[in-house]
Amino acid sequence: MTTRPPTDYDKDDAVRLIAREVMNRPVELSPYDPAWPVTFERLAAGIRGAIGPAAVAIHHAGSTSVPGLTAKPVIDIVMAVPDSSDEAAYVPGLEAIGYALHVRETDWFEHRLLKFVDPTVNMHVFTVGCSEIDRMLAFRDWLRTHDDDRALYQAEKLRLGAQTWTFMQDYADAKTAVVEAIIARATGGSPA
Repeated sequence: MTTRPPTDYDKDDAVRLIAREVMNRPVELSPYDPAWPVTFERLAAGIRGAIGPAAVAIHHAGSTSVPGLTAKPVIDIVMAVPDSSDEAAYVPGLEAIGYALHVRETDWFEHRLLKFVDPTVNMHVFTVGCSEIDRMLAFRDWLRTHDDDRALYQAEKLRLGAQTWTFMQDYADAKTAVVEAIIARATGGSPA
């Protein structure tokens, strides 16, 4: 299983197209909101309308996709396209409806990160069949059906979220050990 490289986006193989926002504060976490899946469905419909069949699959991922889980009020979307490196096939259509390309990672599955402002969205774009899509969805599905790991993950999020972080990615990186352990249980593998 390929693991994600360090995600400081200052390395040579990733291009940050829009500067990171400096936080210098704790992470805003909210109780689960049943409106999050509804918001995702509305966003997915807008994406399909904007880029049509280029959106091979659109998934709600991340903490807002897990009922009962405390989360940052950010909708995480995982989208599969025929070739994520072919930005011309999907980025202009997404930009037309308000998304902005923030990160291009050529050495990590040709991952692209686009963001939307209202509601706050992080969209992760990969090529169809990318193993990272499977990992992200396995993590989501496991948390939906395993109360013990959902409680473990929530406790870690609350513990870390109370700390002051320079960048949001620092908070995300601090959760890596717990996330990888849960993914290992979800996939029957060993932690990355």
